[in-house]
Amino acid sequence: MLIFSKKILVAIDGSPQSDKAAEEAVRMAAASGKRFKSKVFAVLVLPSMPAPSFTDFFPSPPATERPDWEEKRQRIFYVIEKAAAEADVLLESVVVYGDAAEEIMAFAESEEVDVIVIGSSGSGRIKRTLMGSVSTKVALHASQSVYIVR
Repeated sequence: MLIFSKKILVAIDGSPQSDKAAEEAVRMAAASGKRFKSKVFAVLVLPSMPAPSFTDFFPSPPATERPDWEEKRQRIFYVIEKAAAEADVLLESVVVYGDAAEEIMAFAESEEVDVIVIGSSGSGRIKRTLMGSVSTKVALHASQSVYIVR
């Protein structure tokens, strides 16, 4: 386990796998101790909005501008916010739009993250072979260390 990581990115999507990854990221940050205070970035990637077409008179608003967004946000970030508060770990929650793997790696580059923590896909072998998984793409292409939590 990495002990001196200063910046840890954890990919969040509200699934049980991402909740496990969130708890592990907080454990890693807490293990660095008070002297090497670590920061955790919880990143939620939402799908890109399709470009409005000629027939869209009233395009739908982004997910973060809908009335029920705050309730959804609280449910998705609940585990990591609770764990970070209990462990006294600095946490920054971020929502971005786009391709999940690409946005995770881009955010990690821009914030100079030391390690990316991500849950395993949990999808079957055939589906993973046909579509690929976010965790596989990140593990293969990220320039940072990647910790996949099963």
